[in-house]
Amino acid sequence: MASSVRGGGGGDAGEGEWLKVAELKAMAGAQDPHVKEVDNLTLRRFLRARDQNVGKASTMLLKFVAWRREAVPDGAIPAEQVRSDIADQKVSMAGVDRTGRPVMLAFPARHYSANRDMATFKRFVVYLLDSICARIPRGQEKFLCIVDLKGWGYANCDVRAYIAAIEIMQNYYPERLGKALMIHVPYLFMKAWNMVQPFIDANTKDKFVFIDDKNLEETLKRELEESQVPEMYSGKLTPVPLS
Repeated sequence: MASSVRGGGGGDAGEGEWLKVAELKAMAGAQDPHVKEVDNLTLRRFLRARDQNVGKASTMLLKFVAWRREAVPDGAIPAEQVRSDIADQKVSMAGVDRTGRPVMLAFPARHYSANRDMATFKRFVVYLLDSICARIPRGQEKFLCIVDLKGWGYANCDVRAYIAAIEIMQNYYPERLGKALMIHVPYLFMKAWNMVQPFIDANTKDKFVFIDDKNLEETLKRELEESQVPEMYSGKLTPVPLS
């Protein structure tokens, strides 16, 4: 479970919130002793994801602990189990944004629904989320994602996979996504997005920001230092494919 709970303490918490964290640990821990393996910062993220409601956070946390035990029994997904998805270079790791959050680049046009096995895809999502979360420095808890839809078409449309990925992220990695910049968005994609939206909770939905091509350069400069803009967007940084 360790790889899923790393990260710094971004966002100040008052004494009242830490008391609720202790309450959450006691409540959930009484039902599942594995809760004791989850660190306080992770508990705080579950609490924040449920608007400080300890009961709702406990329900969410218990589902996470049970899921993690089943989905990642050895604590991490071996790269060998998701080698085909890695080879397609669907995801790359970039630098950091202006607040120090690590940046992940996603390329949905490199994903083909006809080739997708759902069980393997879900393992890949866990693998990449664990990878980006492991890069979150102390003092931060979130990451920035740039979703580049250039070249996306019918062959890439996979609503079931998109819903699965978002549900894994919002249910088991709460308060990890800082922002998702949706760029080079074709009109056709919006039809797929309209089918996905009902499955996204309000807090997560607000983090998806669609950027017009004419505003892309300005947006990237606002989010990233010049040295951190990927070279494919006329910057200086060379992204590293997920490995």
